[in-house]
Amino acid sequence: MTADIQAAIEKHIDKETRAGGGVFKVPFKRDELKLKLVRVHTEYLATLAPQKHFACVDLVGADGPVYDVDFFLTGDPGAMTVTETTVHKINAQPFYLWEQRGDGTWRRRSVKQASGRLLGVLHGQDEFEFTYRVKLPALTNSARMWLPLAQSDRFQSIEVTSLTTPVPTKEILEAGHGNKVLFLTPRADDSGKIIEIRYRVRRTEKTPYYEPGTQPDRYLAPETLVPNNTNFQAIAREVTKGKAADLYRARALYDHVIERLRYAKYGSGWGRGDAVYACDARSGNCSDFHSYFIALARAVGIPARFAIGAAIPSERDSGGIDGYHCWAEFFAEGKWWPVDISEADKNSSLSQYYFGHHPANRIEFSRGRDLVVESGPASGPINFLAYPVLEIGGQVVKAETTFQFRRSSANERHKLAALSDARP
Repeated sequence: MTADIQAAIEKHIDKETRAGGGVFKVPFKRDELKLKLVRVHTEYLATLAPQKHFACVDLVGADGPVYDVDFFLTGDPGAMTVTETTVHKINAQPFYLWEQRGDGTWRRRSVKQASGRLLGVLHGQDEFEFTYRVKLPALTNSARMWLPLAQSDRFQSIEVTSLTTPVPTKEILEAGHGNKVLFLTPRADDSGKIIEIRYRVRRTEKTPYYEPGTQPDRYLAPETLVPNNTNFQAIAREVTKGKAADLYRARALYDHVIERLRYAKYGSGWGRGDAVYACDARSGNCSDFHSYFIALARAVGIPARFAIGAAIPSERDSGGIDGYHCWAEFFAEGKWWPVDISEADKNSSLSQYYFGHHPANRIEFSRGRDLVVESGPASGPINFLAYPVLEIGGQVVKAETTFQFRRSSANERHKLAALSDARP
């Protein structure tokens, strides 16, 4: 049914775009937005009741903002019509939120009245099954693939419950940051086959923590897309002027990134974790936000490091996940301080929380940048490892990658939600 909903909403947008002279028009406040389709969120397509359906779509305005628009449809497959169109978010900042009731139905909630759970935060612990799935493209030549293999640490307990691959795999260690990497060499007759890793995860909310034996100064070194140049040094010095303690200086840089950057996933250049791009374009996704912060922190002598994984929705029990998510940590007062600046940018009410916390509802795949592995890619060190790196005949090729999750039960999620909502 979700394929039918996707076809219906794409047909609707195409028809209205042609009628609108090349733009999809949406009434918004006292204006009319003129938008173009970016993508349909396939992970949110749903049938709510017989002949009642829901779709969520990203559309971009001529001036750059990305609008997340909700659609309600009625009808049977092949005959669905749109009955309601509402702007849900601008550049990932919501105007309202969706809450799932105990009976599985949904209701809108005001952002101002929303709990942290509805804004994406679960305190304490979270437990879930996580599925990492890759569909191999057409393989016309020799291929090699590297995938992240999540592992346990003091904040997450990881169990691989199943591993399905068309060919044997080899587990290798990325020594620079201690990441585990799964390596395989699919053949032409593996075209279209599925690689799937299923994890059972127990994750604990992260707060500032001591790491015995750490060598924080190693996280002052520049990386390919996170250089330490005179521009970053000048910006960081200006932002931290008059602030002596590293913790205060890091907070000033954190606030600066929120003020300077706009969360946007449109156009070219974003999503590579390119600190220079983020600084110049003043926009980007989570990888760009945190790369810019890390560059600034290092420029004034504050060690900072990068990690990547996925954020697990807190307002529902199961389903798809909209891609990877990444975050950062900096070192001050003898501890590592977690930050999530792009999430703080989306929800200003959580900006205090995300300076010093990562919620329980996430999984970490890997840490670090410029990853070097045994028998590594011909393209050189791996920028960061969330989606698989696939090379066919020495050329990097994209492989369709999806994430799914399921909590153990709705009762467990509601128990976690109650505990989370009880926290300030």
